Parts: sequence; C-alpha cells; structure tokens
Amino acid sequence: MSEIVNAIASGFGQFSFGDALDIALIAALLYNLIIWTKKTRAYQVLKGFGILFLCYFVSQILSLHTLSFLLGSIVQSGIIVVVILFQPEIRRAFEHLGRGKLFDRSMLLTFASSPEEAVRELHKAVMSMARRRIGALIVIEQNVALGDILATGTRVEGLISGALLENIFEPNTPLHDGAVIIRGDTILAAGCFLPLSEDVDIARELGTRHRAALGISGVSDSVTIVVSEETGIISAAQDGRLTRYIDSKALKDLLESIYLKEHGNSIAAFMRRTKNGKKK
Repeated sequence: MSEIVNAIASGFGQFSFGDALDIALIAALLYNLIIWTKKTRAYQVLKGFGILFLCYFVSQILSLHTLSFLLGSIVQSGIIVVVILFQPEIRRAFEHLGRGKLFDRSMLLTFASSPEEAVRELHKAVMSMARRRIGALIVIEQNVALGDILATGTRVEGLISGALLENIFEPNTPLHDGAVIIRGDTILAAGCFLPLSEDVDIARELGTRHRAALGISGVSDSVTIVVSEETGIISAAQDGRLTRYIDSKALKDLLESIYLKEHGNSIAAFMRRTKNGKKK
C-alpha cells in the first residue's frame, strides 16, 4: 500500500502547470463536442465509437492481444470513417467555432405544454389537412436528435398548434414544400430537407413526401406523418416501414403512443398491428 501511495505522490510531484493546462483544454474540447453532437444524429455514432474505444482500452489492460489487435484496427479506421460520414457536421462545427460559439444553446428546449394538448393539436391539424387535401410532412423527433436536419430549414420554435401547422403547409407559402421538425411540444423548424429513400421497390404512386418520410425513418428513430396532396391519405413512417390509410382513430392512437407512452402502446407495436404496414 505504501508503494502505491509513494507512486501517486511521485506522479503529483512531476505534475506541471503545462500538464494541467493540457488536461483542461482536452476536457473542454470533449465537453463541447459532446454538447454540440447531442442534438444531432452524429451523437449515436460517437457513443458507439466511444464504447468501442473503451473495449479496446480494457483489452489492452487484460492483455487480450488478438481482441486488442482487432479493436485497434477498427478504431484506427473508424476515425477516418467518422470524418467522411459527418463531413457536413464537422464543417458546421468549424463555422460555429469561427463565430465564437461551438453549439447552439437555443436547441436545449423543455416541454412547456401538456402532452395531451400536443396530441390534440397535431390530430386536429393533420385531419384538417387530410380533408382539404393539403400536402404535409411532419417529423416527430424521438431519441435520435435531428439537429443536422434542422439546419436545412427555417427556425420556428413555436408551441404546437393546429393553426400554425396548417398555415405552414398552406399551398403557395414559402415553407409548405419542406418538412416540419417537432421536438416534444415545440415546432423547431419548417421547410427542412430530408434524405430521400433510395429503395427502388417503393410503389410508383408514392411521391417525394413519402420517399422523404422513408428516408428519414431509415437514419433515425423519428416518426414521420405524411398527408398526400393528391388523395388526402394519411401515412406514417418509422424504421423504414410505411403505414398507409391511417384513419382518425389510428392517428390518435399513434400520437398517444408517442406522447403518452406510459398510457398507451409503443410506436413499434402500433406499426406491427396496423394491417397496411409494410417494409420498404
């Protein structure tokens, strides 16, 4: 025990101001990186990469040479892969850094109104637009944050209301062609561009909105509600699965499964039990 204490004391004796500054700068950099990516899809990848690095570190300590070699190879190549995959996010990070702030604090929002009110207003807006055959694309964020998608649209940051949603998607208005991103009870942005699904098996009668809904559902756990401009049919997409011909009751059940999880069925269960749900 005394040898351990002496070793620690010796280490502190060699600890300089430069070492302290070095540790502080690295800690600040890592902290800002975590905060900045927490509201983007890159956060999930970075979490997985961090777990992989931790396993590599443990395998080194336990002298698991084969496992250590394999994980080391993955970690080394993984850094290059992360840089390639998240080139736009890295570019935006440097832009924020150049403006004097690494992340946007306005993205850290809280739930202001009741979940029941959010369900009621969303249901009212979607059903109204379906009756009037107004095309709509509404993305409800879940665990995977969509900060990178938000950057493609116009910030709104308003509480969910049927009137606001219908006004956004009203034809011939500036934002009606893009997607609305919702987090909790807040409409964060409108006119956002979503990645389109490249699945060649998608039915031809499905337009760009449905392809965009499937595209974002393939790269996040969000739930996307689509209203067809041609037919007024309501659809929902999650995990690459498109559920069509959703009626008023099914829409309410879906919204309650999102906002009132403790009172209703899960979203996945809703998708499974819907007969029209089919994998894309």
